[in-house]
Amino acid sequence: MKKNAFYAQSGGVTSVINASACGVIEAARKHKDKINKVYAGRNGILGALIEDMTDTSRETSKTIAQLLHTPGGVFGSARFKLQDLRKNKDEYHRLIQVFKKHNIGYFFYNGGGDSMDTAHKVSLIGKKVGFPIVCIGIPKTVDNDLPFTDTCPGFGSAAKYIAVSTKEAGLDVASMAKTSTKVFILEVMGRHAGWLAAAGGLANETRKKAPQIILFPEIPFDKKEFLKEVNKSVKNNGYCVIVVSEGAKNKKGKFLAEIGTTDAFGHSQLGGVAINIADIIKNNLGYKYHYAIADYLQRSARHISSKTDVEQAYQVGKKAVELALEGRNSVMPTIIRKNDSPYKWTTGYIELNKVANKERMMPRKFISTDGFHITAACRRYMVPLINGEDYPPYKNGIPITAKLKNIPVDRMLKEKFMIK
Repeated sequence: MKKNAFYAQSGGVTSVINASACGVIEAARKHKDKINKVYAGRNGILGALIEDMTDTSRETSKTIAQLLHTPGGVFGSARFKLQDLRKNKDEYHRLIQVFKKHNIGYFFYNGGGDSMDTAHKVSLIGKKVGFPIVCIGIPKTVDNDLPFTDTCPGFGSAAKYIAVSTKEAGLDVASMAKTSTKVFILEVMGRHAGWLAAAGGLANETRKKAPQIILFPEIPFDKKEFLKEVNKSVKNNGYCVIVVSEGAKNKKGKFLAEIGTTDAFGHSQLGGVAINIADIIKNNLGYKYHYAIADYLQRSARHISSKTDVEQAYQVGKKAVELALEGRNSVMPTIIRKNDSPYKWTTGYIELNKVANKERMMPRKFISTDGFHITAACRRYMVPLINGEDYPPYKNGIPITAKLKNIPVDRMLKEKFMIK
């Protein structure tokens, strides 16, 4: 009997995560002899735990194709971390119970490091209870911090948005600097890794133009040196544009923007580092400033997505299905760089136990000696990832997005599962 597949999206979404969903669903439809239906979990892994799934076979080919240019997570995502497998197996046993009832033999989990850990643990518990389930993690994160892959789908588009926004805002500030704003600060995502902050450096090829300063999580914040750089830029250029990662830390390793609370994964919640930096400038230099927090805008801006990113997001979804049908288990598709210019790449895979809960920081060689900008090596790495345009179709000036029927799959278990 042909097995069904379960696909779910996890963690913070991106402008191209649905392109990966499109890759999974379209690849599965081409292999109807091996995969019956693809069920999508509503709100990530919660969709399996509480049997809240939709039947993607009820969607038209046209609708599935529209996922390529639809941002957000069309099936709903969630920041939900399963219990430690060694301490509490209830959630994992529940997943297996649901998979058994719905004849699910393939589990595709689209997310970051925590999601790769979940997929790996589900494969382990499946073997232990005698219900082998093929578990494939699909990489996704704007933070670009998953190891063993050249880049993470979602990053290239967010990086493009930041680079373009930095350039445009820089031109705005430069035009007003004589009589008004002298400093502009753009806060971007990046808890531990400064990849997105580094993307701001692509706005211009010289530090005489925006951004003049980039603050990375990997480089401890030095207030004295920072203020010196700001003042120098204003004196020499007439203005200063700063891109700061939300994860910027002081010399003691404490987040500059830590607000004292944590999310579902146990991560410290961050917010407002741009305000802190602005206050430091105002109190010490007195310059008039403006700041912006890119927040969801940087990860949802599908209208300016990188063509490279869209293509890679789709291909890792497609590759996930191919790996599953080849008999691979507990692996994640990867992107392998073959050449910088012209950029050439292919797909590969890595075992989930090697990538789960791991983070890839910005290498020091990508950060300038003074710690305030990117190097030529970083530029060579990043430029191909933001290259190319893949504009969505428009209607009345607004992008067209997919509208799914989201027809639910009938629940088959009487017992309801309580989410702790």
